[in-house]
Amino acid sequence: MAGDGGRVCGDCSLCCTVLRVDELRKLGGVPCPELRSPAAARELGGGCGIHTSRPAICRGYRCLWLQGGLDEEDRPGRLGAVLDLVTRGAETRLEIHEAEPGTFDRSPRLRSIAGRYRAATPVRVLDVGDVSDPDRPYRILHPDGVEERVRGEHLTRMCDGEVVEQRRLPWLERTLRRVLIAWRRRRFDRF
Repeated sequence: MAGDGGRVCGDCSLCCTVLRVDELRKLGGVPCPELRSPAAARELGGGCGIHTSRPAICRGYRCLWLQGGLDEEDRPGRLGAVLDLVTRGAETRLEIHEAEPGTFDRSPRLRSIAGRYRAATPVRVLDVGDVSDPDRPYRILHPDGVEERVRGEHLTRMCDGEVVEQRRLPWLERTLRRVLIAWRRRRFDRF
C-alpha cells in the first residue's frame, strides 16, 4: 500500500494486528486471519493475503508513518506501535497503539515522538491487551505536562511523574461508560 511521499507498507503489517476491522470480524490486538507469515510477507512484498480484495477500511487506512508524519526510520514495525492522528469532535489527538504492553515506556523514540506531538495536542497511549476488557487501562498525555491514567472507572492524574490526584470518574462519565460498554459487548458478540 502506498502512502504520501511514496512510502509503502512493504512487509510491515502491524496495523493488521493492533487495529479492529469490523468487515473481517477482527478485533484489535488479534492478528488478521488473512495475514501472511512474516517469511511469506518478506518474499511476496506484503503481509495481506487478500490485498486486491481487502475491505474499504483497509484500502483507505494510512498510518501516520505512511502519511509522512514520522521519520523514515519510524516505520510501525520498528517502533512496535501504530501511530495515528485522530479527530473526534473538535479534538485532534495522537493515538499510539502499542503492539505489546509497556512498549511506550521502553522506547525512547516513541516517548520522543509523543513529546513532539504533545506540545500541541493530547496523546493517547493504548496497548493491545484484551480489547473486550472494560477496565483495560490507557493513558492520556496532555500538552500542559499532565498525564492521566485511566483504568475502568478510576483516574490517576500525574504531573512530572508525581501523583497529584486519584479519583473515581464522575457519575455522568461512569453512566456513559457503562452504556458504551454494553453497546460494545453487543457488537463484539458477533466476533
